[in-house]
Amino acid sequence: MKNPAAGGGRWVEIPPERLVSWVATFARRHGGAGPAIDEAGAAVTFTAADGATAECHPPFPPVRLASSAESAAVAEGLAAHAAAGRTVGVLLVRLGGYAVGVFTGSPPRLAASKTGSRPVHGRSAAGGWSQQRFARRRENQAVIALRAAADAAAEVFGRYGPDGLDAVVLGGDRRSAAGLRDDVRLEKYLAKATGRFLTVPDPRLAVLRDTPRAFRVIRIRLTEPE
Repeated sequence: MKNPAAGGGRWVEIPPERLVSWVATFARRHGGAGPAIDEAGAAVTFTAADGATAECHPPFPPVRLASSAESAAVAEGLAAHAAAGRTVGVLLVRLGGYAVGVFTGSPPRLAASKTGSRPVHGRSAAGGWSQQRFARRRENQAVIALRAAADAAAEVFGRYGPDGLDAVVLGGDRRSAAGLRDDVRLEKYLAKATGRFLTVPDPRLAVLRDTPRAFRVIRIRLTEPE
């Protein structure tokens, strides 16, 4: 099964522009579907007549929708929420490279950005004192690389301030991103980080420009009837 989900089913990702037609097709294939919105506004589940379910997780929760609305209206509301104009900070970091940007409007436009890299050498296969010296050198390189990423994030996000960003999206690799959490300059920005982490290749401007495709999608846990 492609993209299996823990607890059963599989994950699919649908851009907001396609969600209404996707829900309509799901309902048609399974004999109709009724929506249920959780109290936190973090998910909407469409349950079909044959038992199939589509548990939709929109970006930037919570989503506020009328629980009594029909499935078509709920799908339209979900799509509108996902596609709404926002000011979103994006911070991608991997050991040795970073990309920071701020997207505005709908569709999202990259309004400010900064990318960069710092050399961090791989692990040494040598042993003894040489290996220890190499490890210390690599650790120092990693510290310098993460500091450069933090400096860039503080500069780019600082043009907007914490109140000027609706949300922050993190990506790259989790270990490197976690290494930025102790930087007091980023504390208020990282407090706005969404739960959706973007696993991306080496951060470059082209990768940064493509992130709206990932942070705007509706993630759907799809289960089929037994």
